[in-house]
Amino acid sequence: MNRRVVVTGLGPVSSIGTGIEAFTTALRAGRSGITPIASFDTTGFRTERAGEVHGFEPRRMVTRLDPEDWGRSSLFAAAAARLALSDAQATDVPDRSDRFGVCMGTTSGESQVVERLTEQWLAHGYPHTTPALARQLPAGRVAEAVSRELGLKGTTLTVSTACSASNYALGYAFDAIATGEQDYMMVGGADSVCRWAHAGFYRLGALAAERCAPFDRDRAGVITAEGGVALFLESLDSARERGARVYCEVLGYGLTCDAKHPTAPDAASVARCMRLAHRDAGVKPDEVGFICAHGTATPANDSAEYEAVREVFGDRLPPMSSVKSMLGHTMGAASGFSAVAGALAISSGFLAPTINHVTTDPAMPGLDVVPNEARVERPRIVQVNGFAFGGNNAITILGRLA
Repeated sequence: MNRRVVVTGLGPVSSIGTGIEAFTTALRAGRSGITPIASFDTTGFRTERAGEVHGFEPRRMVTRLDPEDWGRSSLFAAAAARLALSDAQATDVPDRSDRFGVCMGTTSGESQVVERLTEQWLAHGYPHTTPALARQLPAGRVAEAVSRELGLKGTTLTVSTACSASNYALGYAFDAIATGEQDYMMVGGADSVCRWAHAGFYRLGALAAERCAPFDRDRAGVITAEGGVALFLESLDSARERGARVYCEVLGYGLTCDAKHPTAPDAASVARCMRLAHRDAGVKPDEVGFICAHGTATPANDSAEYEAVREVFGDRLPPMSSVKSMLGHTMGAASGFSAVAGALAISSGFLAPTINHVTTDPAMPGLDVVPNEARVERPRIVQVNGFAFGGNNAITILGRLA
């Protein structure tokens, strides 16, 4: 089989809005979700800001899970999936649950649970581990939470390829539906703000103090963030049979893993990933109208991403913006949120901006970051970039339904 695959439901739970209507409004307005950190003590850190999801009340968003039994990341994923299913008007689809799979990405899994267990062990030793807390720990529960919340029995997989994980999940789902292995897939990612990830980026020198300013001359690094994002995928035939609204078609994807350095990106491998994605999707560089950039705002990442884009696209660079400027870096959910921005560009006719932009890095001539304000434009094809430590690169290609 070689079925066409489309996105018919979107479910964001983010620092700038929960639910597709609120998220779209915030994205179009270029709203920042960066606030002072409330989830842990920031004493000793130069950076005290993050993209936290304030007011998240899982009891109001999930119907089958008991929030007491699940960690924050898993609840983000389950809530996002519930929103995406509702957005797709497909709440009856789980009745065919054995043909409905889940693939969710993450970087740190239940990071806040890790911290709470570590505190217990340091204070009282392993024999005093709280069993209920330990049961929340496995990262695989991020996808399991989605399956249990929706009552599914199909493939359930958590992908832990860090900041590109949602794109890996999207590519996996594309193959599963195109080949007939599954009829429906819920994909995306989830992660939670935590002290140890914040500290890790700080020690790497990759953490900005106040703002995330991708591709800016004076960019200083990432702002850590959290959230959950889900996209509901099905075959085009299924969507037409249901009379569903189609946001976009998934055309293909590309993956590379160079493992050249633990943290530094490799421009040549990123460029190869772009070419693989284009080939898989059957598109040429000059057909891509918009790039949802990885755009972390670290000097190394932005330079490597630009270099790779320049190598593949030559002098004709499509507009390339980063939603991390608004959301912060949501880790395993990052490329999922970028995919939502790409789907909205195709379906709603606007390019999400790169906010906090002052001066484009002069070492990046020809780059258009859609600075500070959304742009009215409806691209036919969107490229979604996702890169991760260890050289785990994943790029997906979305297109307007022809």
